[in-house]
Amino acid sequence: MTETSPRLALPLLVPGQAQKEMFHNEALAAIDSLLHASIETGPAAAPPPAPAEGQSWIVDEAATGAWAGHDAALATWTQSGWRFAAPVAGMLAWNKADGLWMRWTGTAWDAGAWPVSALVIGGQQVVGPRLAEVPSPSGGTVIDTEARAAIDSLIATLKSHGLVE
Repeated sequence: MTETSPRLALPLLVPGQAQKEMFHNEALAAIDSLLHASIETGPAAAPPPAPAEGQSWIVDEAATGAWAGHDAALATWTQSGWRFAAPVAGMLAWNKADGLWMRWTGTAWDAGAWPVSALVIGGQQVVGPRLAEVPSPSGGTVIDTEARAAIDSLIATLKSHGLVE
């Protein structure tokens, strides 16, 4: 029988185990930091000097001090010190300082980018897969420079928003 859960490595109780409350409390502490995780800022390479109980950070590469060797982990300060949880692919953490979601891709924390196939608001698709490039107007027998400038401006705006190539 395994001693930890397969996804988040939460401690499991085993038959006849002494001091089951310690293992149960360990699991609750891990759940408390991982369920709807939020970080103060980060990723950060060094622990803050005076963290409050329950505050969390994402450990950056080449971390120092108490965080050394815990790259990419979620570090949470508790009554008994730092607790570290290794991320699993798809894990999310809200970055309070930046106001963005952080997502573990399986190899790195990605800030603010969401992998979706479409953006749907109120049942209406607003943004979908990127389409082919929209060509700028050219040719014709009558040249209307103001109309072309307006269309070029619209195309440039669509490109800057990533909606067209």
